[in-house]
Amino acid sequence: MTARWSDRVGDIESFKVMDLLKRARELETLGHDVVHMEVGEPDFPTAAPIAQAARVAIEQGHTQYTPATGIPELREAIAGFYQQRYGLDIAPQRIIVTAGASGALLMVFALLANPGQTFMMSDPGYPCNRQFLRLIEARAQLIPVDADCNFQLTPAQVRQHWHSETAGVLLASPANPTGSVLNAAELAALAEVVRQQGGHLVVDELYHGLTYGFDAPTVLQVEPDAFVINSFSKYFGMTGWRLGWIVAPEQAVPELEKLAQNLYISPSTVSQHAALAAFKPETLAILEARRHEFGARRDRLVCGLRELGLGVPVAPEGAFYVYADVSHLTDNAFEFCWDLLESEYLAVTPGLDFGQYRANDFIRFSYTTSLERIELGLERLRRRLAR
Repeated sequence: MTARWSDRVGDIESFKVMDLLKRARELETLGHDVVHMEVGEPDFPTAAPIAQAARVAIEQGHTQYTPATGIPELREAIAGFYQQRYGLDIAPQRIIVTAGASGALLMVFALLANPGQTFMMSDPGYPCNRQFLRLIEARAQLIPVDADCNFQLTPAQVRQHWHSETAGVLLASPANPTGSVLNAAELAALAEVVRQQGGHLVVDELYHGLTYGFDAPTVLQVEPDAFVINSFSKYFGMTGWRLGWIVAPEQAVPELEKLAQNLYISPSTVSQHAALAAFKPETLAILEARRHEFGARRDRLVCGLRELGLGVPVAPEGAFYVYADVSHLTDNAFEFCWDLLESEYLAVTPGLDFGQYRANDFIRFSYTTSLERIELGLERLRRRLAR
C-alpha cells in the first residue's frame, strides 16, 4: 500500500538541530564524547524548589485535568511576576497557561491568521514558526535582517513589505538565533506601525530573564494589546515540563480557551503545580545565579570564536546563542556542521535551520553547557580549522 500523506505535512521541514542531536546521541552510544552546543536547552537541572513542588503535587493527587486556561493560582502568580519584574498590572484573566510556548504560538497563529494570509517575521528566526503557519494554511513572510539592524525588523521594513494579505508581525526579543534585543523605543515604534496597518503584533519573549547587564523590556509596557508568548523552559529551566503562557487582549481569551480545549484539553497538571514554586524568592535566587553563569559563558564563547577568526558581528545581548559568520571558512555551513560532528564530535546548528537569508554563511553555537565544555568545544573547533 502506498502511503498518502497530506500536502501540508510534505511541506513542513524537519527541525535540523533535532536531526543533529539524534546523530550526536548515536555517536555517544558508540562511546564518543560529544560536546553539545546545538540545542537550546539549559544544562542545569530543574531548580530544587520546583522539583519538590511537583513531588508534593503528585502526593496530594493533583493529577487530573485542569481548566484549559490553567489553574487560577498559576495565572495569578504569573500576573504577580509581571508586577514584580515590570511594574505592570496584568489581569490574571488575560493570562492563558499553555502546553509549552509551542502550543501558545500555534494557538495565536490559528486565532490571528486565515488560510492564505501571512505573518511577517525576521529571517533568520526560530524555524518552527514557519511550520506552525503552514499547518494552518497560512504562510511566513520572511524579511531578511542582518547586523546593520541588529538582526531585528525595523519600522521601515514593516511598512515596505506590508501587503493586503499580511495579518500581522511576529517579533522575538531576545531573539533566537542571534540573541539580539529590542529596546522600549524600538518596540513602541514597531507597535505603532503595525497598529497603523491594522494588523496584529505578537512578541516572543521566551528568553526574558536571560539578558546580561540589563533587563529586557516587555512589549506590554508600550503596547497593552500585543500578544505575548513566554515559557517556563528557558529562564525557569523547565524544558521537559512543557509549560508556557500567553498574555492576550481580554477579548481574545474566550477564543484561545476554545482552541486550548480542542487542541490539548489542558496543560500538564503536575507541571502547573510545580511552576507555582518558580516564583518563590529562593527559586528566583537560583535562577539569577544561573543567569550570571550564562553571562560568563557568553563572554568566553564570543571571545573564543573571534580569536579563531569566526565573525560575530553583533555580540548577543540575551538568550544563550552566538550566531557566527563562517562564510570565509566554507560555502556550505550545513555540511560544515555535520563534518564538525562526525570528525570532532562537536555539535552546532547550521544557519539553514533559521531561514533562507545567508543561511549557508552562519552557524549557531549554544552556550548551554559548562565553561569547561565550552573550552573543549573551542579546542575541537580550532583543530577542525587547522585541517
